[in-house]
Amino acid sequence: MNKLNRTQLLPDRPGIPPMAKMPQPEMPDVPALADAYRRGEIDLFCVLGPTASGKTRYAVELAKTLSLHSERNGKPAEILSADSRQVYRGMDIGTGKDLCEYGEVPYHLIDLVPAGSKYNIYQYQKDFAAAYADVRSRGAVPILCGGSGLYIEAVTRAYKFEKENGLPATELPQKVYYIGTLVSREERVARIDRRLEERLQEGLVEEVKGLLETVPAPDLIYYGLEYKFVTQYLLGELSYDDMVVALGNAIHQFAKRQMTWFRGMERDGITIHWVQAGGGM
Repeated sequence: MNKLNRTQLLPDRPGIPPMAKMPQPEMPDVPALADAYRRGEIDLFCVLGPTASGKTRYAVELAKTLSLHSERNGKPAEILSADSRQVYRGMDIGTGKDLCEYGEVPYHLIDLVPAGSKYNIYQYQKDFAAAYADVRSRGAVPILCGGSGLYIEAVTRAYKFEKENGLPATELPQKVYYIGTLVSREERVARIDRRLEERLQEGLVEEVKGLLETVPAPDLIYYGLEYKFVTQYLLGELSYDDMVVALGNAIHQFAKRQMTWFRGMERDGITIHWVQAGGGM
């Protein structure tokens, strides 16, 4: 496979602002956070960040550490996904499920519906509420982890919906502790390029080809990013090299939009405790 050529990529596009100055990283005091959760001062931990920022790995390590500190008998911590595409079964490589990263840490809200479905934010809010209640009922510590800003805000800020009655706020967390995973622009670019190469080598094209046997092409294109561009390649609309470059561009732009969303949450009054992922706890 051809290596990605950074000179071919377009890091800035009209309408997508450049990365703002990075916030200063913190070092959370996990034992103190476990105590705050036990006292009821926190009812959900939320690990968020742009793609390739190490948020899943950080959430897993946080879960393990909280499990050690949350109670004397070691109450476990469990992860609830906030990824708008990982809810689909069979869309594994393209969505970066990387389920092996979870190890023995239980996870929820992944593989909920078949590929080709039109899952929406209202369904996610209901599914989250059920999973959240289940985790809490067993005395486990819930950790929300993902990069889909709308999904995160829908369940941590009790969104109401015009066409559907929103859930009562009492069914959703009220005291969320947000942790954001930081990665420099240069490192993020390198990680995205490396991950794209790895996913292509792991069989991304073959995954999409298999999905096309049961899912109409327009439905896969609807999911965007990997599924859009690889489908266009398989349909003969893009050459392989053009597909790789266009997909790389799209993922970099997507990561920018994610970070812009999270900084917007801060402007709305949400406190996000930014950490250097991989820097320990």
